[in-house]
Amino acid sequence: MSHQDTGTESAPRASGMPMLGLGTWQNDEPGQCAESVQTALEMGYRHVDTAQAYGNEAAVGEGIAAADVDREDVFLATKVWISRLAHDDVLSSTEESLDKLGVDSLDLLYIHWPAREYDPEGTLAAFEQLHDEGKIEHFGVSNFEPEHIEAARDHTDIPIFANQVELHPLLPQEELREYAAETGLELVAYSPLARGRVFDNDTITTIAEKHDASAAQVSLAWLREKGVTAIPKATGEAHIRDNWASLSLDLSEDDIAAIDAIDETDRQVHPDFAPDAW
Repeated sequence: MSHQDTGTESAPRASGMPMLGLGTWQNDEPGQCAESVQTALEMGYRHVDTAQAYGNEAAVGEGIAAADVDREDVFLATKVWISRLAHDDVLSSTEESLDKLGVDSLDLLYIHWPAREYDPEGTLAAFEQLHDEGKIEHFGVSNFEPEHIEAARDHTDIPIFANQVELHPLLPQEELREYAAETGLELVAYSPLARGRVFDNDTITTIAEKHDASAAQVSLAWLREKGVTAIPKATGEAHIRDNWASLSLDLSEDDIAAIDAIDETDRQVHPDFAPDAW
């Protein structure tokens, strides 16, 4: 059964990356994960995000294969984990990811964190090789601060396409957004709903009630207005559909200003290997 919603436009922007994707972090029950991916793709999603560390690449691949959507129409991204960032490990682990996902190439491959085995020279040389071999279309980073991105750019001739970071109304990341805009970098938001904390924010819930929308839809629409791609995690069809409906929500300038003025900071992800600037 198709869940295609023909009333909502899902075309990607000029970069080729759709602005709303399906996040799969902690969606690690294989049957459920595959079903989530299939449901999302047949609803209209065209961007799926996973990672080696999530342990679900095989299930994500099963969902893509099962969906009534051509592989070439799906923007697929995964990430190399921090213990696999030495040059040869990048190459071998990416081959493993391709095999698990059941694909010949990736639309986007990220460095998951600038940590542990990350070495700009060796790591980026491996990403360049994968790009030259046609195994990755785009190279991205995740959880990088501007200084990490500048250092990476000194060691590669291929452009850094995107930086994936925690970003939501309670962690608006103004500096990273300004830096991305100035340097032609796509920003991708993980945990775009602050792991549910947006549902407890009075400003967001008030705007949601005004629009007869959900707090999730308001948060995702705010990110879209900021030019940020969002990859909310959702497993069941109801949540996948609710997030998808954010594409039809147009916030007013007053709505955006009210969200911008939220005086609350709530970072959800802060591992011990995070950049010192955090």
